[in-house]
Amino acid sequence: MTAEIKKYTIGALVSNKSGVLTRISGLFARRGYNIESLSVCATEDEELSRMTIILKGEEYVLYQLIKQLDKLEDVIKIGCADELDCVYRELALIKVAASVDIRRQIVEATEIYKAKVVDLSTDTMILEITDAPEIIDAFVKVIKPFKILEMQRTGVTVLARGTHTLKDRDCYGDNVN
Repeated sequence: MTAEIKKYTIGALVSNKSGVLTRISGLFARRGYNIESLSVCATEDEELSRMTIILKGEEYVLYQLIKQLDKLEDVIKIGCADELDCVYRELALIKVAASVDIRRQIVEATEIYKAKVVDLSTDTMILEITDAPEIIDAFVKVIKPFKILEMQRTGVTVLARGTHTLKDRDCYGDNVN
């Protein structure tokens, strides 16, 4: 029987100092896990950074990896996010070819997806969208026929709904220990 491959979101509070990202990403690389999305940012505590890592894999191996990460000195808290109890967001900037005759069509697409035009030049437009990753994927499919010249996505950020925080680990299911 083959183990099921699923997408997982790992949240971690880590020390805000140099080398931490290298050690954590190195552990993933040594285990053969490709990180699909990685977001690292400052938190309300200047001593800590927050990492959100999206990857695909088997559940058992993933939890073994989380246990190994939890043993690293610079990892303060870590857990796997519950998709139903969290808000997922990502930002994308997309530069499209935009001759005068097709601009109105592009603007109509941005309005449907609640995206914005943040730059306009004689031949291009830069569009901005912030939403759940699957909504951004759908927007990219709609915009693709207009010729995407360049695109940058920030990586997914996640926060638990309600009063739970990563610090208390409740929103990340303490089943990793």
